[in-house]
Amino acid sequence: MSDTLLQPRRTRIISVANQKGGVGKTTTAINLATALAAIKQKVLIIDLDPQGNASTGLGIGHDARSKNTYHVLIREIPLHEAIVETSIPGLDIVPSGIDLSGAEIELVDVERREFCLREALMLAAADYDYILIDCPPALGLLTINALVASQAVLVPLQCEFFALEGVSLLIRTIERVKATYNPGLEIQGIVLTMFDGRNNLSGAVADDVRAYFGDKVYETVIPRNVRVSEAPSYGRPVIVYDMNCAGSQAYLSLAGEVIHRERRVGM
Repeated sequence: MSDTLLQPRRTRIISVANQKGGVGKTTTAINLATALAAIKQKVLIIDLDPQGNASTGLGIGHDARSKNTYHVLIREIPLHEAIVETSIPGLDIVPSGIDLSGAEIELVDVERREFCLREALMLAAADYDYILIDCPPALGLLTINALVASQAVLVPLQCEFFALEGVSLLIRTIERVKATYNPGLEIQGIVLTMFDGRNNLSGAVADDVRAYFGDKVYETVIPRNVRVSEAPSYGRPVIVYDMNCAGSQAYLSLAGEVIHRERRVGM
């Protein structure tokens, strides 16, 4: 079977990645997915983080995770057997389970271990317009699997002092994956998260990031917002929890930018 992921539906597979934790990666993944589903896109989230925050944030209980990304990666089951419908129309998820934490060790001796997720997605991608992969906060084998399976990477970047220093390692990893396994891999964009307009540092970091990455940085900035922080405890994306709050409006705007860039790719 060919490695190509091009399907008649022109499914787009995007990893949401940053090896630094606490940057709004999972929040970005689930709210972007919700916004895309709201405009009638068929969306699948792959929860590739052993912490399972994307699954929790979409209200998927532990009893619904008996078949999860771990079983898909070790080739125990096909991906479609692990797909769970969420309460949001048009949005499905392959949840994570705690057993995923041992997957990197188990995959060490597996043939084509970097391609496990890619091969699994080849059989399911045609059912979706977008597949978003929520990567773990590390640059290990799980993240490598995500990057090899993807056409693009979306990087959430917190507006803090060490933001640029931290993302440089991710950029180098993306370039290595592109050179070795996936020549079509591109950075879809960088989204500034947890922006506090009252804090001069946030503005300075945003300026530095835009100066360094140019038009790779989305115009949309995700603000610090209490409602965004509250929503996961209710098992809902903030767009569902409080659609009118500043965080929700920012993620809806981000979805518009993502679609605009994706249309340019398809031209």
